[in-house]
Parts: sequence; C-alpha cells; structure tokens
Amino acid sequence: MLMTVLSFLVTIGVLVVIHEYGHYRAAVACNVKVLRFSVGFGQVLWRRQRGETEFVISALPLGGYVKMLDEREGPVDASEQHRAFNRKPLRQRAFVVAAGPLANLLLAVVLYAGVNWAGVQELRPWLAQPRAGTLAAEAGLQSRDEVVGLEVLQAGADADQASQHVVRSMTDLQWLFIQSALAGQDVRLQLESRAQPSGPVIERRSVVLALSRIPAAEVDGRLLDRVGLSGPYAEPLIAEVLPGGPAEKAGLRAGDRVLQVNGEPPADAGRLRQMIRDSQANGEARALSLLIERAGQTLTLNLLPVMTDVQGQRVPRIEAALGSMPATVEVSYGLVEGLTKAATKTWDVSVMSLSMLGKMLMGEASLQNLSGPLTIADYAGRSAQMGWVYYIGFLALVSVSLGVLNLLPLPVLDGGHLMYYLFEGVTGRPVSEIWLERLQRGGVAIMLAMMSLALYNDLARLFGAH
Repeated sequence: MLMTVLSFLVTIGVLVVIHEYGHYRAAVACNVKVLRFSVGFGQVLWRRQRGETEFVISALPLGGYVKMLDEREGPVDASEQHRAFNRKPLRQRAFVVAAGPLANLLLAVVLYAGVNWAGVQELRPWLAQPRAGTLAAEAGLQSRDEVVGLEVLQAGADADQASQHVVRSMTDLQWLFIQSALAGQDVRLQLESRAQPSGPVIERRSVVLALSRIPAAEVDGRLLDRVGLSGPYAEPLIAEVLPGGPAEKAGLRAGDRVLQVNGEPPADAGRLRQMIRDSQANGEARALSLLIERAGQTLTLNLLPVMTDVQGQRVPRIEAALGSMPATVEVSYGLVEGLTKAATKTWDVSVMSLSMLGKMLMGEASLQNLSGPLTIADYAGRSAQMGWVYYIGFLALVSVSLGVLNLLPLPVLDGGHLMYYLFEGVTGRPVSEIWLERLQRGGVAIMLAMMSLALYNDLARLFGAH
C-alpha cells in the first residue's frame, strides 16, 4: 500500500510539474508575467518567491496551475499591461496554452526513449494452446508457435497490401492487436514453431487472424484473452504445492511434470489449468487421474479438487501453482532507433487514445475503458514493484494520456481554450462573456460526469464487477 501511494504521488507530481512547466516556459518566452506556479490546489503548504513568480505546493495534489497577469482577473498597472496574457497576440496565447499538453507528449517521448535504451525483460511471444472455439484456434495457432512478424491487412484491399511489423514480445503483439482491432483490420501472423525457446525451428508458416470480427466494444487490455491467447507458453509443471490442499494430499511435489490428465496430455500449463477447471459436473468436482514424471520415473496419482469461489464463480482447484516460468526476451534499441520508436509510440498511443474516446462517445466502445485515479494508483504501484524501467514506461503512458486529455475541446481544458482561439482567429472577435460562462458550465458538467464514470469503473474493477 505504501509503495502504491508513493508511486501514485510521484506520478501525479511529475506529470503536473511538467505540464505546468510547459505553460510557464512558454509564458516567459512570450514575455507574459507569471504570478504563481502551483502544484496542487487549495491551501498552500509550501511557498517560495523566485523573482516575480511565487512557487507553491498546495494540499490537493490532483492538478496544478500557472497564474499569469491578466486584466480579466483584476486591475493591471498601466506599466505592465504589455505583459498581460490577454494583451498578447492570438498566436502567442495559443502557444502558451498548447505548451502544457505538448510538454507531456515530449516527456513521453523522452521516457519511452529511456526505456528503449535501457532495455526491459518482456515475455517472449511463444504461445500457449488457444482455447477451443476462439479466433486463434480457428486460425490454426498451436502450442509452442512463436509470433515473429505481423502484417496488418488493409480493409477492402488485397491481402498482399499490408504493413509489416517485427514482433519481439507479447507486449508488441498485444499493442498491434489492439490497434488492428480498433481499425477493424485482420492480421497475418508469421509463425515459427519450436520445441524449446532456444531450440531449432521445426516449421515456419503464416496464418490470418480475423480481428475485424471483434466488436470495438470488446477491444481493451484483455484482447489477447478474447482472441483465445491466454498467455505465453509454459510447461505443464507443478511449480508449488500449497500445504493441506488436494495436490499435497495426493502426493504431488514441486517440479512434477504432468504428462496426462484422465488420459489426455495437456499441451501446456494453460491447457492443464483449463482441464482442472473443466473437471466438474452439476457444480461438484470430479476426481482426476494424473500421470506425472518425477526424476525420470512416471507415477499415477489420483486427487479430488475442491470447489472454490473465484470472482463470483465456483471452480475446481487443486491448491497448487502450475506452470514453468515463461520464456522472456530483453528488448532494447540503439540511440537513434530507440528515439525514433519512442516518438512513433507516443504518436500511436495518442491516436489510439483519441480513437478510443471517439468510439466510446459514439457507443462503439465500452465505457469501461475509462479509468480514474484508483486504477492509475494501482498500476503505478505494480509497475514500481516490477522495477524502475517498468515504472518509467507506465509514467510515459500516463503522460501521453494527460497530454491527449488536455487537448480535448472541452471548455475547462487547454483544448477548450484553443477552441476559443480558433473561433477568434476565424471570426476576428473573441467569444462573448455570456457564451464563455455557458460553455464553462457545460465543460464542468461533462468533466464531472467523466470523473464520476471513471471512479465508478475504478471501484467496479477493485471489487471485481468488471
């Protein structure tokens, strides 16, 4: 819990400081007088005057602001009117407003580049057996297939017209799947089959996965599972036996390899878990006969799983951790390639975020994709526990989201002010005070609705409703 809270505060603090610093530096560059630079809202906890600007930290950390000299907010001495924000040319005002979100996007590029240069251990795209009846199973994917390349097939075009991508990890695969599914495009996977991660290639082939059949409302972080890919390949081993459970009572030990379950060989650990979950009838667990290999010898053990509540469902469990550690690969890039890929990923995440928001607005994507502070805090803590490289990657993702969010044309956001300036640039006159007040109220209502929905989704995930 302490790690989660600290990671969340650092995340919010860094992103807010960078965002407001973008506004601050742009204002200074345009000779606008900055009165206050605040991290947080409400009661001031710490303050320091540096030059003409007061820097403060306030009690409520969820945001910040840069207060500039402005005649709309109070009288301005005649000698300083040329430094008032409202007196600046339209292009300079737009630059100051846009600088905050752009600073977040630039930060994301820097952070993604750092991750690319440092390198990170990721799961290798060496696949487990797809679940029967899923898109992956229909396409012909099999246990121990490794995805080495992916071609995005353009909708309505010939199969030969495709954009090609190298797949180095499960993260790459999931990201490309989400992009393609949101665009309603099928993909062709280039596969290599091998018995062991470092073993020779047994077979090379390609299959087409019909991602266009997946509704946009089902495109989220669980897309791989929806396609039928439950995860990377792991050998059907007993990794750990919990005391007092059916596995221990039956004589199973850590390191046992499961060769058969009721006469059927499990292709991998994922299939082994599914066979155990399927060992029930009329809500009661059925006995299992396991043929195992231990120290070069084969043994037959019989056990009866126990029915356990898992996310509101009663399923059979043998009280043992299953599967070997999945194969991993270190993903890293050189100086130029790492920076290029960082810029590309920042752009792709921005476009996908806008696309997802648009689809949610049109009712084509689930509103469950909207997350709030509890989810951010949860993922901040998890990524921090995994290591600083993973946390930096998470920070980059949230920075992109914050930049994109602030560019939305809502009156209370930076994008809303840019919308006002666009109107002023086209018509030659600013938005009237009456309309500014009306739009401001509407923007506040929309933001409150979005925040309420995001918080509801957070609580639903926390209590297992999603």
